[in-house]
Amino acid sequence: HRANGAKMAPFAGFDMPVQYSSILVEHEHTRTRVGIFDICHMGEFLLKGNGAKEALNTIVSHDLDTLAAGKCRYGFLLNQSGGIVDDMIVYCLAREAETTAYMIVVNGACEEKDFTHIASQLPSSLALENISSKTGKIDVQGPQSLAVLNDVLGSSWNHLKYFNFEETSHNGHSLIVSRTGYTGELGYELYLPEDKTLDMWEKLMADERVAPVGLGARDTLRLECGYPLYGQDLDDKHNPVEAGYGWLMKKEIAYTGKAGLDVQREILVPLTIAGRRSARHDDLVLDASGSEIGRVTSGSFSPTLGHCLALAYIRADTAEKQSYIVKGARAELEAKKGELPFYKEGTARKKVE
Repeated sequence: HRANGAKMAPFAGFDMPVQYSSILVEHEHTRTRVGIFDICHMGEFLLKGNGAKEALNTIVSHDLDTLAAGKCRYGFLLNQSGGIVDDMIVYCLAREAETTAYMIVVNGACEEKDFTHIASQLPSSLALENISSKTGKIDVQGPQSLAVLNDVLGSSWNHLKYFNFEETSHNGHSLIVSRTGYTGELGYELYLPEDKTLDMWEKLMADERVAPVGLGARDTLRLECGYPLYGQDLDDKHNPVEAGYGWLMKKEIAYTGKAGLDVQREILVPLTIAGRRSARHDDLVLDASGSEIGRVTSGSFSPTLGHCLALAYIRADTAEKQSYIVKGARAELEAKKGELPFYKEGTARKKVE
C-alpha cells in the first residue's frame, strides 16, 4: 500500500490505507470504473455440523430456514435487550445434514467479542472455528467490476446474482466469489487464503481499469447509499428497528434479542445539508426551538451529489419532523430530512447478461 502512495492509519488492529491519491478521486473511480479494497481486517468464522442451522437460527436475526446453499444474507447479532452486537453477513456453504456449514463474516473490530458471543450459545456438538487470520479478502467494486473479474480470473461470472456466491478454485487455491459489497455499485467480494491475497491484489492492480481505494472513500461511498457503519450508526444501545431495519426483522422463530425489538427510543434519520460544510460524528441535532433531540452518527460531503449527507439518531417522538439544526463546533447548519438511499443510481443490483 505504501508503494502505491497510501497514507496509513491504525484500524481494528491493522495498519490500513486511508487514501492513495485522494478520497474524491478514489470515490469517483469506484462510481465510474473499478476500485479495489483491502478488507483483510474483516472477521470470518466457520460453523459446521449436523444441527448447525437450527442452533445458529436461535442466535442471529437472519432467517436461515429460507437461506439456500450458495446464497448469503445480511442481518444482526443482538444482545438480550435487542441492542446490536454487530451486523454481519451469513453465507450458507452447505445444507445437507452432516455437511451443513456456514461462514459468518463480521466486522474486524468486533471479531473477538462476536466469536465469544456466538460460541457461548452453541451446543458442544458443533464446531465453530475462527478462520480470520488465514482468510484474505479483497473487494472489487464498480460498474466495470464484472469485466475485470472475468478477465483476471479467466472465467465468466455473469451468472452470479446479487447476494449469491460460489466456491471455486483459482491457480490451485480455494476462492469464494460473492456478489456483494459496501459501495452501492456492481461488485464482488473475494475470499481466499491469506498467503494468496497479495498475488490476487497485484493481478487486479495490473488492469488499467482498476485503482486502489482506501478507508476514506469507502466511507463516503457507503454513506451515499445509506449503509450503516458499526460503532457509529449501529451499536449495542440501539436495536435494528431503531436503525431503520424493521423491514428485515421478519423471522418468526425466537432468537436472542428478538423481544427487545419493540422498544423505539430513537430513530436513525437521514439528513441532507446544502453546501460543502459537513456535519460530524457526535454533533448535536436540535429542533426549531433549539432543544437537543439527537446526535449525528455519520456525516460527510458527498462527492457524487455535491452536498453534505448525514445519519443521526433522533428522539422517536420528533423523528417525523422535516427540518432540523445540526450544531457543530463552529457553526449551526440547517438540515432537511432525506430519503435513503441518498444516491439512487448505483449499479449493485444491475442485471448482467
